[in-house]
Amino acid sequence: MTALTLDLSPVIRLTHEQFEQLALANRDLRLELTAAGELVLIPPTGGNTGRRNSDLTYQIESWNRRSKLGVVFDSSTVFRLPNGAERSPDVAWVSLAHWNALTPAEQDSFPPLCPDFVIELRSKSDRLQPLQAKLAEYQASGCRLGWLINVQDRQVEVYRAEREPEILQAPPFLAGEAALPDLTVVTSGMW
Repeated sequence: MTALTLDLSPVIRLTHEQFEQLALANRDLRLELTAAGELVLIPPTGGNTGRRNSDLTYQIESWNRRSKLGVVFDSSTVFRLPNGAERSPDVAWVSLAHWNALTPAEQDSFPPLCPDFVIELRSKSDRLQPLQAKLAEYQASGCRLGWLINVQDRQVEVYRAEREPEILQAPPFLAGEAALPDLTVVTSGMW
């Protein structure tokens, strides 16, 4: 099952507050809102995608506990991007400086910022182009590093600020580079 996108613009343009109320009233659904005002319903993943996503979250969290440089988020967290989109990456990391700049109310809500680092893991049912557009949107919104892990094609697309994406063929590991110093994520088990 692929994500379902509903174009609400002929009827209504959801505000942030309305989207948040809708998402909170339907906690069993994973929802996103595009910058164009389209409501995206994201289906649940299968076992292998869930296992891979859990492993990625664990590796980022483990690094973060050692480095104490930021805050890690799972796929159920929605971020309010500067362009008005409300997105939930599979894994996200926000530097302490950016996180601590938010008020407690903003931290409790859908944080109004773009993560410094994101991972999108392509599940069996995901179409590649929408994920690539999502990574480009994070990049344009200030994300310093993003990984689109495409298990089906055995590739990782690496998105860096103000650069064209780089495609890696089945890398055994990925590095956090300057954005996440000393981070190494083992990906050999994904392929």
